[in-house]
Amino acid sequence: MIGTTPVIQITNLHKYYGTTHVLKGIDLSVEAGQVVGYIGPNGAGKSTTLKTLIGLLTDFAGEVRVLGHDVKADPIAVKSRIGYVPENASLYDTLTPMEYLQFIGQLYGMDNETIERRAFDLLKLFELKDYVDARMTTFSKGMRQKVLLISGLLHNPELLFLDEPLSGLDANAVVLVKAIIRQLADSGKTVFYSSHIMDVVEKISDRIIIIAQGQIIADGTFAELQQQHSGSLEQLFGQLTGSDDQQDVATEFIQTLSK
Repeated sequence: MIGTTPVIQITNLHKYYGTTHVLKGIDLSVEAGQVVGYIGPNGAGKSTTLKTLIGLLTDFAGEVRVLGHDVKADPIAVKSRIGYVPENASLYDTLTPMEYLQFIGQLYGMDNETIERRAFDLLKLFELKDYVDARMTTFSKGMRQKVLLISGLLHNPELLFLDEPLSGLDANAVVLVKAIIRQLADSGKTVFYSSHIMDVVEKISDRIIIIAQGQIIADGTFAELQQQHSGSLEQLFGQLTGSDDQQDVATEFIQTLSK
């Protein structure tokens, strides 16, 4: 949209871990209301990009602005306005879902009445109403993931970062989360989504960005990417990242077993 400030603006982003050059000059601009699928092989720099955007990493070169805030200069302002669901997160197992969500809500400055009402309603929608006051030590991975998703959305953020959000979820919950992501974008919110589940990324993303070896190698709608490389997103990904020999590797694997 002409004249609007991008919700994400990255300019010449470089990040090193010691002598390892992880991000090599990332340039990226994201407008409000988009679902952006951010994908790449392991070690490509996806998680480092996400951690930079949410203010967890500030020792980088380049400029990163999120919702108008300079991430390096004011990471707290960024964190107060975004939601984040990490791939691997530790819950306080001795707490109940309600206690945990009360803690999260208070961090965002929400009043207790709103926290309790909203937390209960969201837990109910995720079929966890019978576990509101149960200790999370007994929860399955899928149940924990539902609580994490709710914690990332509880304060109704303008911008949501998701890192493998469907991990461990049952089929019904996957359908629900996909619908939630779509409706968030339709209401003007922005979702920055990282996943290895290609068919989901293909179906829900307005825009797909592929990163490899610390650089963006493709950026566009799925239809635009298909014009350059035919096939499914999974096939496109293989072609662009040089990992399209999986069938040959699988054949060799089976042959090795039979020797």
